Amino acid sequence: MKTKVVIAMSGGVDSSVAAHLLVEQGYEVVGLFMRLGIDKLDTATRTKVCCSLEDANDARNVADQLGIQFHVLNFKDAFERIIDTFCTEYLRGRTPNPCILCNQELKFGKLLDFARMLNADFIATGHYAKVERLKDRYLLKKGIDARKDQSYVLFSLTQDQLSKTLFPLGMVTKESVRQVARDLNLKTKDKPESQDICFVLDNNYHTLLYERFGDRITTGLLKDTDGNILGRHPGSPFFTIGQRKGLGVALGTPRYVVDINPRENTVVIGTDAELMEDELVASAINWISIDKLDAPLNVQAKIRYNHVAADATVYPYKPDIVRVVFKEPQRAITPGQAVVFYDNDAVAGGGWIERKSGKTF
Repeated sequence: MKTKVVIAMSGGVDSSVAAHLLVEQGYEVVGLFMRLGIDKLDTATRTKVCCSLEDANDARNVADQLGIQFHVLNFKDAFERIIDTFCTEYLRGRTPNPCILCNQELKFGKLLDFARMLNADFIATGHYAKVERLKDRYLLKKGIDARKDQSYVLFSLTQDQLSKTLFPLGMVTKESVRQVARDLNLKTKDKPESQDICFVLDNNYHTLLYERFGDRITTGLLKDTDGNILGRHPGSPFFTIGQRKGLGVALGTPRYVVDINPRENTVVIGTDAELMEDELVASAINWISIDKLDAPLNVQAKIRYNHVAADATVYPYKPDIVRVVFKEPQRAITPGQAVVFYDNDAVAGGGWIERKSGKTF
C-alpha cells in the first residue's frame, strides 16, 4: 500500500509541481484546495487574487492532469477570523503577518485534520523549506533556493506538525520548478506569483480597515520624538514602524514612523537614526531545534520576512517570553511581526515581537 499524502493545492505553479514531485516519488497523492471566500479582482494588476474560483479550477485541472484525487473544502469562516485578527492588530498599533497565521491555523491546522480523516500519513505544501529528523527532534531548515526560502513563515510549526509534513520543493529552485511545469505543460506553468496578502486588494489595507472597523478609526496627533505636535493624521492604524510616505509633513530631511501609541491615537515620527534599536521582547515562543530555553542562546535573528538575519543573543525572560539583544542595532523593529531565530540553516524557534525594549518616546 502506498504512503498517502494530502497536499494543499492553491492553483499556483509551486503547489502544482510539488504535487507532481510527490506522484513521481511514489506517494498516493490527494489534492486539496482551500476555498476561502475570495473571488475579487485586483484593479492594480487586473488579476484575481489567490484562492479564487479561477485558482480552484486551475488546481483541479492540474490534479486531473496528474491523475490524483482532488477535493475543495470551505474554510471561509476560519479565514474570516484571520482577516479580523489582521485588522485588529493594526488597531492595536501593531503590524501583522497574516501568512504565518494562515499557515498555523489552516495549512497545518485544518489541512492536517482533513488528512487524518482520510487516514493519510503526511500533509504537504509548496513551501520552499525542508524538514529533517535529528535523533528525537524534527528540524525545520531553509530551502536551498535562498531567494525563495520560506522557513521564516513556518516558525510556528510544532514537532507533531513537522513529523507529518513534507516539503517537496525544499531541494529545488524556483527556476527548476518553472521548467518542470513547462516540460509537463501544466495549466499553471506561466502563472504569475500571487501577491503577498491575498485578501488585500490593490495593495491597500486601509480600505479593508475602513470596511470592517471604520467606526473605531479617528484622526489624531502627529508628534516628533520630543513630544512636539507636528500636525494630525487620519488614524493610527494606517501607519507602521519605518513608514516614510504619507506622513503629511515636510521637515527638510527624511522622517519615518518610529512609534505608534493606539491608546492616545498618536503617531511619532523621527529620523532614520531613531529607528535603530538593539533589543526587543517577544512572546508566544515556539522552539523547534530545542525543547526549551534554559540559558542564553546565540542565533541569527530575522525581524521580518525580507530582513537579513542578524547576530543576536536570546535570553530567557518570563514563561513563553524572551529578550533578544542584537550585536548591532537593527532598523525598524516592529511589534506584531515575527522574530525567527536561526542556527545557520536551521530554525531554532521564533515568536511575536511585543515591543522594543530600548527607548520609548
